[in-house]
Amino acid sequence: MQINYLGHSCFKIKTQNAVLICDPYDSYIGFKMPKVEAQIVTISHEHKDHNCLKEISGNPFVIRAPGEYEIADVSIHGLSSYHDEVKGKKRGKNTIYTIRAEDISLCHLGDLGEKLNDKQLEEINGIDVLFIPVGGTYTLGPKRAIEVINQVEPRIVIPMHFKAPSLDKKIFDQLSTLDDFLKEAGALEARKEERLTLTKTSLPEEREITVLLKK
Repeated sequence: MQINYLGHSCFKIKTQNAVLICDPYDSYIGFKMPKVEAQIVTISHEHKDHNCLKEISGNPFVIRAPGEYEIADVSIHGLSSYHDEVKGKKRGKNTIYTIRAEDISLCHLGDLGEKLNDKQLEEINGIDVLFIPVGGTYTLGPKRAIEVINQVEPRIVIPMHFKAPSLDKKIFDQLSTLDDFLKEAGALEARKEERLTLTKTSLPEEREITVLLKK
């Protein structure tokens, strides 16, 4: 399995049988969404920085809601959650996706804005790789993100949805930076990679924070 970061909350996950894209964005946000071919797309919620399909070819199967899905030997489970801490009254609902393929379990939290409840934690069990928003304002901030990481107990943590120089300042200037999160986590020397290649046997024994550089 190979994982590339395409910017914001968007990742490309390549297995032996499929390419999956999580939360593709409209380039109005400041990042340029690359053109990519995929068989599967997951969308956590219907905001333009998470649901833009125009750069994706290949006639993908698009998942936009909670449920269980099986495509090309990839098992996906969507769980309902909220984009804020007031039951969606500010920003609506958000779908968390667990993705299982090649004996590796991943979880993309989308724009999660709250801690996980017991039912969600029961279903998000045995996660190897956690993609977690850390920028705050619209999602979990650095401190709350660490609380959720400790709830899930993944092997690898990949931060996303943080302030970056290319992002539109009118929309995203309030976000915390990646370094804000790494400082809070005590991991300023976190591993940085252009891509992450994983097998079940290559997973670390101890938890690691891995910063994926935008492709």
